[in-house]
Formats: sequence, structure tokens, C-alpha cells
Amino acid sequence: MASVKLTKVKKIYDNKVVAVHDFDLDIKDKEFVVFVGPSGCGKSTTLRMIAGLEEISEGTVEIDGEVVNDLQPKDRNIAMVFQNYALYPHMSVYDNIAFSLRLQKVPEDVIYDKVTKAAEILGITDYLLRKPRALSGGQRQRVAIGRAMVRDSKVFLMDEPLSNLDAKLRNQMRAEIILLRQKLDTTFIYVTHDQTEAMTLGDRIVIMKDGYIQQVGTPTEVFEMPKNLFVAEFIGAPKMNTFRTTLSKNGDEYSVTAFGVKLPVGGEKGAALARKNAAAGEVILGVRPEHIQLAKQGDPGAIPVALEVNEMMGSELHLHVYTEDGGRLIVRVPTIDLDAQTRENLVAGHRLYITAQAKVMHFFDVETEENLLND
Repeated sequence: MASVKLTKVKKIYDNKVVAVHDFDLDIKDKEFVVFVGPSGCGKSTTLRMIAGLEEISEGTVEIDGEVVNDLQPKDRNIAMVFQNYALYPHMSVYDNIAFSLRLQKVPEDVIYDKVTKAAEILGITDYLLRKPRALSGGQRQRVAIGRAMVRDSKVFLMDEPLSNLDAKLRNQMRAEIILLRQKLDTTFIYVTHDQTEAMTLGDRIVIMKDGYIQQVGTPTEVFEMPKNLFVAEFIGAPKMNTFRTTLSKNGDEYSVTAFGVKLPVGGEKGAALARKNAAAGEVILGVRPEHIQLAKQGDPGAIPVALEVNEMMGSELHLHVYTEDGGRLIVRVPTIDLDAQTRENLVAGHRLYITAQAKVMHFFDVETEENLLND
């Protein structure tokens, strides 16, 4: 078993600066949990408290039911992979991976078996005799992961391990970490500022802001039902379109007025608003770029817009448009859905029509920024 439990964990610097506030989280055995958020949100600090590299100001950290607050990092049976690979430049790859085992006086034949097995899993067998300077960034990161693997630790902690790699290597290493997780079958806690990494790697995601947990959930949960406006705009690329608008109510039926067009809010969203007895008035409406469709003049709910910027992303276009009252939106359109004539017309200033169905709309309180449909 390798469960991790954090109860009311707090980090205070200099008796006044609170970096992490009352952090509560239960991490199950063999779960892959990702801490994600902008720089300075407290995610790395929380990871370092789990590792024992930062003192815990208040609260408790338990690993397999044992409180580890006062245990040294070496006694917590965890392995950590850092952002900067922290390899010894004068040692070979083999010796770098074997280093911690030699400190523990592990027999050389056991070390050999562990190092060669880790190298095989990570695909670095051919590099075992090389020095780190002869390796690429991705290869160095594999060595750092291998050094953690051979310790047979209960919990793997990874602090932004891919942030120093270029985009192509990040994509490759992300896939390799997924495969590594399947092979090791242990508990992972992973820190990143990249929401794409969080969505693709995590069984659950912990979204943080200013030292507070904003939401904990599966990738699907945080994407489809963000708890508040911050989560809604942080998860998803391009970020969710949000703007103030008016929610109207007639009995149990709701509608929303956006850019001069009145759109009925029916289906599950309308029923959920009715169950919550949501009040009519000003709200923040959110719609993801991929949930807005191109429409034709005269279509029900069609909103006229003008094209400002057309970003060609390969398999899709990101259309930056502005409405007649000055609102700005991003529309994400798969290129396969467009004929050649339509694509040729997508130039700056071109008039378009867009629409969105109520089932993909999100509604947030203007004051609290909480999702109106939260349970």
C-alpha cells in the first residue's frame, strides 16, 4: 500500500506569509494525482512538504497511515524527480542511477540488476557508460527518473520534470511517463503548471490558486463541471470564453441574452437551473471555444461577428472574432469541417455568424465567481 493523506496542512514563511492554506487531500494507493496551477500557487511547496524538504507549519502528512512530519526525507520511503535533473556530471549514467543504492550499501550484483532493469524500461541501456553532457535533455530526464525508480519507493514525487524540455520532447516524455506508471504500478504525485500535462496524466487533478485548493476531480469532472470561474478559465486551451450577460426566468424556464440575441436555456442545464431555483439577473456566461459553431445568417440564435485573427493550428483553426457590441471570443473550428471556399473567406474583417447550444454553457455568480450549478 502507498496511500498519502494530508490533513489541514499549512505552510507559513517568516510567521506571516501563508504559502499553503489548510490543504486536505486523500491519495489512494497506486493513484496518479497531479497538482496544477499558476506559478506561486503553492503546488511545489506542498510536494516538498510531502517529501520532507519543507517543514510543515501546521497539519499532518501521512504515508501508509504513518504520520511523517518529523521523519527525514530518506526515511519516508519516497522518490523524487526534480525539474533540473541534478545529475553528477563526472559520473556515468550507470553510476548516477546506482548512487543512492551504493550509499545504502546495497550489494553490487543487486545494484547491477536494478540499474539494468530500470535502463531497459526507460530505453537508455545504450547510454549507461556515457556522461550526462553527452545526453539530450530527454535522455537526462530518463536518467533522473531511473535514479528514482531503483529505490523501490512507495511514492513517486515529480516536480515539473518536463518543463525544461522543448514541445516535441515534452509530448514524447509525457507518453513515456504514462507507460512508466503502468509498469511501476505505484502512487504518483506530479506537479506541473501545464494543464495539458495535468489532463493527460492524472487520475485526479488538484487545481490550486494562491495556496488554496480550488477543485479536486477527474480530468472529465474539472473540464465539464468547473467549480468556479478560475478553474473554468485555467482548464482548456484556448481558455473558456467568458463575459457578463443577463439570465432571464419565466416560471421554470430560463433564457440568456448574449450579444443582443436571446437564447433559450433548456435541456439538462435549464433543468439544473430550475432545481437550484437560480435567480434571474446578471451572470457570467462561459462557453468553450470548441463548443461554438459557425452558423448561417437567419439560423436560430445566430450571432453576427467579424473575424479579427485567424490562427492556423494544423488540424483546427482558432478564430478570434468580435461582436457588434465589442465583445471578443475565440472559436475553435476543425479544418476538416470547412470547404475550400469557406477557408479562403476567413480573412480579417470577414463577417461570420456563430451559435452555441445551451447544453455547453456555464453560468457563474458575478460576485463569488462560483458555478451556479455546483452541488
